[in-house]
Amino acid sequence: MYRADFVGRRRELEVLDRLWDSNRATLLILYGRRRVGKTRLLTHWLRQRPEQGLYWVAEPASLLTQLRSFSQALMSFMDPEAEVPADFSFSTWELALRQVANFAQGRRVALFIDEVTYLIDVDPGFVGTLQKIWDRWLSESNVMLVLSGSQMGLMQKHLLQYEAPLYGRATAHIQLPPLPYGTTSDYFPDYGPADRVAVYGMWGGVPAYWERLDPRQSVLENFRLNVLPAHAWMVDESRILLQDFITDMHNYVGILRAVANEQQTMGEISQRTGLDSSKASFYLSVLRDTGFVRRDVPISQRGRDSRRGRYVVTDPYLRFFYHFISAHQSKLALGQSGPVMQQLEESLPAFLERNTWLEMCRDWTLLAAGHGALPAAVDEVGAEWASSYEVDVVGIGEETQSLVLGDCYWRAEPLGLEAVEALVKKTAHLIPKQGDEWRVHYVLFSAAGWTEAAAARAEWLATTSATARGRQRWRPEGVRLVDLATVDRDLTEWAI
Repeated sequence: MYRADFVGRRRELEVLDRLWDSNRATLLILYGRRRVGKTRLLTHWLRQRPEQGLYWVAEPASLLTQLRSFSQALMSFMDPEAEVPADFSFSTWELALRQVANFAQGRRVALFIDEVTYLIDVDPGFVGTLQKIWDRWLSESNVMLVLSGSQMGLMQKHLLQYEAPLYGRATAHIQLPPLPYGTTSDYFPDYGPADRVAVYGMWGGVPAYWERLDPRQSVLENFRLNVLPAHAWMVDESRILLQDFITDMHNYVGILRAVANEQQTMGEISQRTGLDSSKASFYLSVLRDTGFVRRDVPISQRGRDSRRGRYVVTDPYLRFFYHFISAHQSKLALGQSGPVMQQLEESLPAFLERNTWLEMCRDWTLLAAGHGALPAAVDEVGAEWASSYEVDVVGIGEETQSLVLGDCYWRAEPLGLEAVEALVKKTAHLIPKQGDEWRVHYVLFSAAGWTEAAAARAEWLATTSATARGRQRWRPEGVRLVDLATVDRDLTEWAI
């Protein structure tokens, strides 16, 4: 079975290389959601430098067990030929870390401590000890120290916030994001673009999830296999992800299910969950702190507390889980996957159109402007909506007074002229009040492509519609019709 050894992460590897090439002690704090690939990143980088670094991962065990495990790993690293007694341990973390500093006096040494939050859990004073050792000895050595963890709340509280003992000591810190869509072509070379979009919509850019899929099977068959009782990791994973941040999950789950099923305003969420707005607001604020939920506002109201704000589940796996799986857990536990499979086959295209494809089109717009593939300079990309209209993609270039407007469609058949006409008619609603004349570029996205009639008349329609509406405030600069093949090719080329 084909499996890519390592894909993406070019930017993060460059950071590690730069820290390693420094002629002084360096400290990197690496954090991110579970399964996102922190361990794979560190071990891949370290494999390029055998015998120059020690990778050690903490476990949910007692303080004494942790210290013994680290002590033995350190002694074996410093002297690979030595036989380390099974019960050997430094008496304190201070002595163990001072040994690292001494060893790194005459040579460059990388020390990676993964899942450091397990140490913090059993000994909150560990970070204070590390700070003292860093200030007195490690910072004067030739060590490259990396502290990595998945419990983002603990990482931020104990390592990154102003009150944290190590605040200001880190040379760099990285919040590792999921892999971008463009890397799916390296990992699933036998899948076509539509299948890879489905993979990304269901499992996101999490390498540990991709490794559970069999590329010889269809995407839907992979889903069925991974929700069977014997392999029900997809059912358990949502709880594992959330338990790092919350304990009483009942109300949080209700809110996530509501948002994933498009009850996205405060009023809709309150009605769906039965929570009053003040309680719902509190739970949503916690979910926003986790990074799994965000609040979007129309791009014209960015920076303001718009009443038109919508909540969105940002993590693709959680969004998919609470839309398709959460309500059927009892049936799935009994091996009854049929109803879920039927719903998935019927509803997945609409789900992808509203979520994954939409996000890909916005990403493409921002990246295309930066790579010169669009004639407009775009500072940011979002959406615009009101009670009477909605535009999926809105890019704004303040300095050049440029707008990029687009709508996104995930349909089985090529789209016709009516999609272009519908977008052009919405233009007047989106022209900013400031500025004399705005240049408007239209980019429409259809996964299945466009009819010949749409392609032939799109430019003419935009021009004549603009003339009919008056050109004193805006003028059209052209129409581009984009299909899935183009988005897939470009996002693959631009992936980092």
